Amino acid sequence: MENLEIRNLKGTFDYLPDEQVVRNQITNELKNIFELYSYLPLETSILCYYELLASKYAGGAEILKEVYKLKDQGSRDIALRYDLTVPFSKVIAMMKEPVLPFRRYEIGKVFRDGPVKVGRNREFYQCDIDVCGISSISAEAEMFSMAILAYNKLGIDIDLRYNNRKLLSGIMSESGINKISETILIVDKLEKIGLDEVKKQLTEIGENINSIEKMVSYFNLDLDALKSINTTNLLLNEGIKEILELNDYIVKMNLTNNCSFKPFLARGLEIYTGTVWEVFDKFGRVTSSLGGGGRYDKIITNFINDGNIYPALGMSFGLEPIYAIVKENNNYNDSLYDLYLYSFDLTPNILLIAQTLRKNNIKVLVEMNDSKLKKGLNFANKNKIPYVLIVGEDEIKNNLYSLKNMETGEQLSLSLEDIIDRLKR
Repeated sequence: MENLEIRNLKGTFDYLPDEQVVRNQITNELKNIFELYSYLPLETSILCYYELLASKYAGGAEILKEVYKLKDQGSRDIALRYDLTVPFSKVIAMMKEPVLPFRRYEIGKVFRDGPVKVGRNREFYQCDIDVCGISSISAEAEMFSMAILAYNKLGIDIDLRYNNRKLLSGIMSESGINKISETILIVDKLEKIGLDEVKKQLTEIGENINSIEKMVSYFNLDLDALKSINTTNLLLNEGIKEILELNDYIVKMNLTNNCSFKPFLARGLEIYTGTVWEVFDKFGRVTSSLGGGGRYDKIITNFINDGNIYPALGMSFGLEPIYAIVKENNNYNDSLYDLYLYSFDLTPNILLIAQTLRKNNIKVLVEMNDSKLKKGLNFANKNKIPYVLIVGEDEIKNNLYSLKNMETGEQLSLSLEDIIDRLKR
């Protein structure tokens, strides 16, 4: 038998307990915030019909290059989901009489067969919130408020950069840009590649330099300057109206310290129909986006196709960059256990003590391998367990146990009740 090389597929990872505990703490914190804002948990299927993901109302042709496609035993074309938005849209479309607005959050794995590099994996978790059934800009404002609070709870001060796709498309058509979809993809890279490279790429796809310069001039306008634009371009006027209305909410809700208008922000996917935004760490500890979202009013509307409009809005939280910052900040308890229970003789009484502690929400690891005390203490140190409980026959008889604080070295003789009280504090 030939030797099997044991390794992970490139772009996939295993997370050991010390990492996963922190990841769980992050997602639990996010879930609490989502539910505070009336978003409810939803779980969708990882396996989808390929034609659903390939629909022109989903992610568009670009994303299909990265879809994992396979056939089942019935020779049906199926695929692994590449995001959580399309499955959410499917859920709404399959409801016979959806009760709207419908708010949901979902945290689950998605899969993309794209180039593997820093920040781009084949298998990764997405953390999404979406609401269907609200056309008012107030939905965006509330989502901004929630995002700021959520990142703040994780110890991250954010810069939420926002724009409007109607405004951006209107600026392009007003400027005489012809290939608007292609131009949006190029402009979306402006902060990464610089203005000169954007202009170069736009001329390469055949755009007129005068149109490019006119479009760029709009990118220098602030919100006050937008008010003075006089045009008959309906799309541009609608975009201006929506961005000014959103800014009014931002000001009145005291969100200005964390929000900034960026008239060139695009978010490349064609699904977006209105407000778009991206989130960045104010201190630049991670330079990539920490999350982002936008309004997509056509996907569910076109899926259902019953003559009604189903406005929708959603946001993704980037768990990987969030994890990187949280670990750097050391915001979360990295101990996997509260207490290591060492006994000189493992008896049912020892497990009874552990059971009593666990009933009081104390995470206990019981030594079961007949190790020497010194080895046990070294184990506790190595695993950053804050307390060691040392138990022998006399301790059980007298209900007085040796509790050792592994950080200070202090060792006290306490009753089990006092130990529980101390650890719960």
